[in-house]
Amino acid sequence: MILDSVQKTATAVAGAAALLLVLAGCTGGGTATSNSTPVNGGTLVYASGDAEPTCLDPHVGGNYPQALLSSQYIEELTALDDGKPVPALAKSWTTSDDGKTLTFTLRDDVTFTDGTPFDAAAVVANIEHVQDPATASSTGYLALQSITKATATDDHTVTLTLSRPDSALLESFSQPWVGMESPKALQRSQEVNCESPVGTGPFEVTAWKHGDRVTLRKNADYTPLTGNTKPRLSGITWRFLPDSTSRYAALQSGQVDVIDNAQPDQLKAASSKGSIRDLDAPRPGASNRLELNSGHGVFRDEAVRKAFIAGAEIDPGIRSLFLGTAKRSYSVLSSVEPYGYSDKSLFGYSPTKAKQLLDDAGWKVGSDGIRQKDGQQLTVTFPVSTNQSVPAERSLFQQIQASEKAVGFKVVLKELDLSSWYAALAANQYDVVSAPYTKVGADVLRILYDSASITPAPSGYFANLAQLDDPELDDLLQRAAQTSDTSERGDLYEQAQKIILASGTVLPLYDQQNHFLVRSSVHGVQTTAVSTPWFGTAWIDR
Repeated sequence: MILDSVQKTATAVAGAAALLLVLAGCTGGGTATSNSTPVNGGTLVYASGDAEPTCLDPHVGGNYPQALLSSQYIEELTALDDGKPVPALAKSWTTSDDGKTLTFTLRDDVTFTDGTPFDAAAVVANIEHVQDPATASSTGYLALQSITKATATDDHTVTLTLSRPDSALLESFSQPWVGMESPKALQRSQEVNCESPVGTGPFEVTAWKHGDRVTLRKNADYTPLTGNTKPRLSGITWRFLPDSTSRYAALQSGQVDVIDNAQPDQLKAASSKGSIRDLDAPRPGASNRLELNSGHGVFRDEAVRKAFIAGAEIDPGIRSLFLGTAKRSYSVLSSVEPYGYSDKSLFGYSPTKAKQLLDDAGWKVGSDGIRQKDGQQLTVTFPVSTNQSVPAERSLFQQIQASEKAVGFKVVLKELDLSSWYAALAANQYDVVSAPYTKVGADVLRILYDSASITPAPSGYFANLAQLDDPELDDLLQRAAQTSDTSERGDLYEQAQKIILASGTVLPLYDQQNHFLVRSSVHGVQTTAVSTPWFGTAWIDR
């Protein structure tokens, strides 16, 4: 288990101070020092191009739009410092020799914004809430699968009984999808709690005008997890502006202070402006990739999958559409993950190879150029989430569609809103899909490719969209999840990734794009373990 000795509080606080990336007075990532003197007051306006959440409680479902927003009002048991778990709401922990018991010692000076104390009973209630099928959690549910029981040993001690050693559990507890919410608030109906979840963070939800904005105000009683900085902003107005042009124009004019889902041309333009900065925060977990459904339709045939991969022309599109803001990946893991493994040789564009594979598999070219076999056209359905794929990415998919047509595939792109997209996946109505997935650490491989993840979570979502079912791979991923030896973990994850990449079920594209454009008048923005911006120490020069 990671960090299997008691964490000393003084060391923990020093480590936690490094868990966030500060964006102050310079362009791009890295720690920066602002020349501006911090000021109190003012409302920060954030404009999101991501999908508006259907529920503000990140336990329910568990997608990135929820993480973006809930990071402002919900906090976690752990945080990350250089990829390693450090204390947050939990101030220390121990694990048993067999790795099946994890005991947290909790902070005793924290209160939820409804006045409920943060204590051991609250942690138990939150774990049970995530694991309750009625909550319909996916990301949180999958992250906490190893926990069989949570017990409040005393007011500020929680003991977790695990079904197996789980080397990734402390990493998982740094994510907002398993963040801590008021147990009193959780007793309300899900409908009510979705409207106004209650956390311990620097802000609290005061109103949600659906289709428009969420309003947050400062938590005047906030207890900082590190340092002594209370929230400086009076509040945040979180607007939903799906149109990228309108969003960027609002940023330029000063109507909004921060935007997400910035487009490549906007990023290039912003780099030449002193009034706007780019916060590039690649998401942890998986890369942006195409998953080929090996459990359904034509992609049950490995040769057809590998023909599709060989027929996908990707690099020219990345260069022309992303204008240098994205770099081609040959890994299923994000470049920020230290256990990532790449193999460029498997993903070269070769229409000749693609045609030969299809010829050998018995697919003949029809009169319209689309291949046929046994009266069936070589058709693949590709649902695309318009909320998760920026216009440049959707254009890239169209270019892939054209290159696949040249070798005989008929790729049917279906642009869908987020809820319709999730419904298509749950109904197994896809052959290829781009499905971003954010989770801290290489254990994301187990969630995405272990055969157990073909079974849906309570939300109905199943993470193994490639529908890989390989006992050898399952064994490697389960062994990696159970060992605390970093060298052994690295070796097991490398073996696992070699199997995944060689299976023909995955076509890596690039890191999950996560650019935030910030006006130069905004200072002190930080990022969390899952690369969302955090405004608990931010201030604005007006």
